[in-house]
Order: sequence, then C-alpha cells, then structure tokens
Amino acid sequence: MLQKVIFILLIAITAISCQFTETLYLNEDGSGTMSIEMDLSEMMGFGGDMKSDSTTVKMDTIISMKDLLEEKKDSISRLSETDQNRLKKMENYNIRMIMDSETGTMLFNLYSDFESIEEINDIFRGLEQTSSLMPGLNANMGKGENDDSKDLIGVSYSFNNRIFIRDAYIKDKELHKQEVDSIKGSEAFMSTMRYRLKYTFPRKIIKSSIENAKFSLDGKTIEVEIGFLEYFKNPDLLDLEVELEN
Repeated sequence: MLQKVIFILLIAITAISCQFTETLYLNEDGSGTMSIEMDLSEMMGFGGDMKSDSTTVKMDTIISMKDLLEEKKDSISRLSETDQNRLKKMENYNIRMIMDSETGTMLFNLYSDFESIEEINDIFRGLEQTSSLMPGLNANMGKGENDDSKDLIGVSYSFNNRIFIRDAYIKDKELHKQEVDSIKGSEAFMSTMRYRLKYTFPRKIIKSSIENAKFSLDGKTIEVEIGFLEYFKNPDLLDLEVELEN
C-alpha cells in the first residue's frame, strides 16, 4: 500500500491540481529547516485505485531517506557514480505522507534540517531521486547521468551578512521551452495550482525585493504566493532578496 501511495504522489504533480508550499525556518547561525509540501487533497475526490484496497484510507507516516538508502544499497551500488552522489545528498531528508479518505486529506512533505543553507540547494532533486528507489519505477535508474529532463528549474539559497537570497533559474532553456509548449493545452486546468513561499527569519525583515509580499506582525515571516504556471514559465518571479535588521 505504501509503495502504491508513493507512486501516485510521484505522478500526481503533473496529473492533477495541487498546491505547493516552500517553508523555511532560518536560525541566527545559518542553520534551520526547509520543507516542500504538496497538498494533493483534490486527488482524493477522484478515488482511483486506492479505494479498491479499502473503503477507508488513513495514513500518517514518515520515511527516512537514510533508512531507505540503506535498504536499497545493493541497487544503488549499480548506479553511476554521479547518481550515487546525488542520492547520497538526500540521506538527511525525510518524507511525511498524510492521507485520510474521510476528510479528503492528502499531503506530501519533503523536509530536512541543515547546518548551512547551501545544503538545501538540492532539495528539488528529492522527489525525482526518491522515485528512482521505488519498485516499478526503476527504469529511471537506468537513465544517463546527464538526463535532467524532469529537473528543469533549479533554486539556490544563500545567507550572508544579514542578506538572504533565493535565486531560481532554468537549467536547460531548450528543454524548458519544450515543456512549456507541451502543457499549453492544460493551462486552464493548471491555473488553479499555486506556489507559496513562507520564510521565517531570526530577525525582523527591513527590506524585501518582492513588494507585494505579506509579513507577520513581528516582521520575521514573509509570505509570497503566485500561480504555479506563472512560476514554471518564469522562475524569476519568485526570486527573493531579504535584508534583516542588525
């Protein structure tokens, strides 16, 4: 059952409307926690194969990537050195899955603690790397080490001298354009998808590069939300530079 749920989550990103929330808690010393949550609750309304297993589905589980990598170490050893290194970077990540067919809830959360914010620059590789370890999806493991067709948008983070920067960029402009063109027929359906940033800092924010952002009462949390389709077409829309008080 767990493997089936993971498989459904992996294909759901492109198959059905969902909401993404990127949450960051940054400490004074540059350490913190980052998570990428996908709210796939609309999928519960479609039923699908899950209902054939049971009339009621309830799940709240956490998967340790470190444990999963250990379990799959024999398969991983047959991968290229590049792919092995990519998976090694994911060992500090955890995946939490929450499902409840009665309330229509379906949440997927990839998260990790970090000592330095640069450690999370690979977090968006997490879902794809996880898929390569799942039964029935092992075809992904045979791809060439330079095959980044699904990994079109990268994000880098930095925090120095009270300045935080989030910089999103397109990794392959030609492949990105092909993907944008391929989803034109689905734009109306995808228009409900949203992408949200919610970042909390150790000090009050005194300056932000995004003018229409929302701030918490204490001034330490910033929230920005745009349409996922807008973000996918132009990742620069969520580029963010924040300056904290002394």
